[in-house]
Amino acid sequence: MMQPKHLLTLCTALLTYLVNAQEMGFEQYNPTSTLVVPAHPTEQAKFPFIDMHSHHFRMPTQDLSELVAAMDSLNMAVMVNLSGGSGEHLKRAVANVRAHYPNRFVIFANVDFDSVGAPGWGQRAAAQLQADVENGASGLKIYKSLGLRNTDINGDRVAVDDPRLDPIWEKCAELGIPVLIHSADPRSFWDPMDSLNERWLELKLRPRRKRSNTDPAPWQQIIDEQHRMFKKHPNTRFVNAHMGWYANDLDTLSDLLDEMPNMYVGIGAVIAELGRQPRRARKFFIDYQDRVVFGKDAWQPSEYPTYFRVLETDDEYFPYYKKYHAFWAMYGLDLPDDVLRKLYYENALKLLPGLDTSLFPDR
Repeated sequence: MMQPKHLLTLCTALLTYLVNAQEMGFEQYNPTSTLVVPAHPTEQAKFPFIDMHSHHFRMPTQDLSELVAAMDSLNMAVMVNLSGGSGEHLKRAVANVRAHYPNRFVIFANVDFDSVGAPGWGQRAAAQLQADVENGASGLKIYKSLGLRNTDINGDRVAVDDPRLDPIWEKCAELGIPVLIHSADPRSFWDPMDSLNERWLELKLRPRRKRSNTDPAPWQQIIDEQHRMFKKHPNTRFVNAHMGWYANDLDTLSDLLDEMPNMYVGIGAVIAELGRQPRRARKFFIDYQDRVVFGKDAWQPSEYPTYFRVLETDDEYFPYYKKYHAFWAMYGLDLPDDVLRKLYYENALKLLPGLDTSLFPDR
């Protein structure tokens, strides 16, 4: 016969189990949907595509055959490596590409903003960019550190539209190369971290992403700086990464595209925003089909099929791959083939002339 103290221990353990089984934090709650609807998992893009937003910092030395094998499995024809650096690093990256897969990779240069404010800095930066283009760079990538972290020689924040940077944008127009620029972060990073914030879980898991109006400046101020810079340099073509953080407000983004004909947008890291508004997003892609390019950002081959499924199918209520980005389900946009072709490769070919068009159908 069980001793009373053992019986009490057993009951306590059972009660604890029952309580814990019913209570959990938001981080743990991740139910499997019981909804039964047609599903069309899409492992490859319908058409060969150009990924305009990828990062590979080891390209001077890495074995590119591994990348190409993964690209082939996705039907990716060309990858744009935005992290080409400058000077000798860029030259070595270009050399590796040209020696092994000259028609499969494009490399963008980067600018070092550490000495902004030093005499002649703008002219030297523009001259370095020209040298990088002569050495094989096809465009310029601007990281979000401009406007967030970069400071001048006096320790002051460098605004995105700082006039001391004008020689760079003017040189891009002169050379005919695009600028892919990432400014700020999702607006929710500036909002109070409370129960109303859609990015609460992301901010809890990655607290360094939290911003405020004084760290380093209000979100709208940074975004407005970017737009003023675009308008000041109408002959320079800018690709606004992450749809300029307006994928959750496509009416405003439409107005901005109308105001700035030299602005394109890339869809990297915002497919979750598009997949929760399939009707509105579909209309946007059709209306602005000449101004949107495909990009993924983080290189995770297993995540691309979610992009393809959102863009190509009419599937309903399927999962996203990162709960802390989106705790909601996705819906397919079922984009027309002519729009998909522009998104996947035709618009990028206009921005990046000289690519091997034999990689793409009907070219």
